[in-house]
Amino acid sequence: MMERVRVLVVDDSALMRKLIPIILERDPDIEVVGTAMDGAFAIRKIAELHPDVVTLDLEMPRMDGIETLRMIMRNAPLPVIVFSSHSKEGAYSTFKALALGAIDFVAKPQEAAAGHLDPVAFQLIEKIKIAQRAGGSKTVPKPQAEAVAPAKKRARAALPPNRVIAIGISTGGPNALQYLFSQIPGDFPATFVVVQHMPEGFTEMFARRLDECCALGVQEAKSGDLLVAGRVLICPGNRHIMVRRMPRGDMVVLSDSPAINGHRPSADVLFHSVAQEFALSSVGILMTGMGEDGAEGLGAIKAAGGHTIAQSEETCVVPGMPRAAILKGYAGKILPLDNLAAYLVSHYGADHASPEKFDAQEKSDNADKTEKHERAPVSTTRG
Repeated sequence: MMERVRVLVVDDSALMRKLIPIILERDPDIEVVGTAMDGAFAIRKIAELHPDVVTLDLEMPRMDGIETLRMIMRNAPLPVIVFSSHSKEGAYSTFKALALGAIDFVAKPQEAAAGHLDPVAFQLIEKIKIAQRAGGSKTVPKPQAEAVAPAKKRARAALPPNRVIAIGISTGGPNALQYLFSQIPGDFPATFVVVQHMPEGFTEMFARRLDECCALGVQEAKSGDLLVAGRVLICPGNRHIMVRRMPRGDMVVLSDSPAINGHRPSADVLFHSVAQEFALSSVGILMTGMGEDGAEGLGAIKAAGGHTIAQSEETCVVPGMPRAAILKGYAGKILPLDNLAAYLVSHYGADHASPEKFDAQEKSDNADKTEKHERAPVSTTRG
């Protein structure tokens, strides 16, 4: 029998310190070994109890969650799940916590103060289990924000892109995307459309933070936004995003249709639309995340003649999403995170504006470097 996941709950609210353990211990695989009312108590409890995972509130007196997280990562790194308020201020602090090393976050529901945590109970339990499996050591390389964040972005013409690059990503995504986009120049001739599994209300702040630290233009997508070179569109939380070729230009369209694979937004929805609309000019990338969302959509892009890439398992915080596509034979290329930006720039940069120019190069690349990143043989036939 597997040992239970030992959890320390850190929250300044006495009600939360009572309710969070109750909802967590509904799962027989979780044991709450203690609680702490602020960061100072939390640091002592960690040394005393040696938990596997910490759930961390960010808004606390004396020592807040950000300072607590800094000390945890400095002294004895272990998996931390941020469990804090669902607000604009809370979103800003949450992304700061992710940059400092927290594995993931769950937003407290608006009615949490009245004791209603059931809407997020399953999500919190699942993320705690994933955090325990991922451990505290898998962190993405840190971008040198000072070196890459431009003081002022140069205005550029809204040119049509040479490629539409669709990205599906989940757990570990905020740091991975910041690392990726911070290395791509602002005059990159392709466009990006991103599905990041994230709650409604957080994606606007997320897009703004990415825009501040990279040369590309990053924004939360709205229906009708044009696909232009050098732009990144982030799908809003709780919406689906698709691409469409329209008389006035290629654009994105948002939808409130039902969740797919338990997700809205779903990478599969985006990938299928990219395959249908852009075929040979499409690129699909599956990055770190749990579950299998995006695998079948990546297969659709491959079948349409587009290019498909999976982040290598060893550089993912959670490898479920790219692994699912790799095992189905849908990933034409498997790349570590620290090589991904260079690959995109070299293959889809200004010298490679025509999709036909590097089809022969891609065919030879698909047979190269793939095997050493796989744990199981992968078919490269069309699926």
